[in-house]
Amino acid sequence: MATCPECDAEIEVDEFDVDKGDILSCPECGSNLEVAGVSPVELEPAGEEDDADDDDLEGGDEEDDELDDDDEDEEGEDWEE
Repeated sequence: MATCPECDAEIEVDEFDVDKGDILSCPECGSNLEVAGVSPVELEPAGEEDDADDDDLEGGDEEDDELDDDDEDEEGEDWEE
């Protein structure tokens, strides 16, 4: 048995059915919860910060790609001269 950190509802979770990092949903309040520990089962609110970090990284890659494209154009101009 685990407790929802958002609404304090008791959630029946078998420690053998979950792994650390799994995402569960509270049946009472609907919050997304991450399994923080398995013996005993501990739940914490699932952070959405990881998604934001992934978006930032993707944006950085696109900028790098644009710079690489510009470099290739310049190299191509050098060969034509």
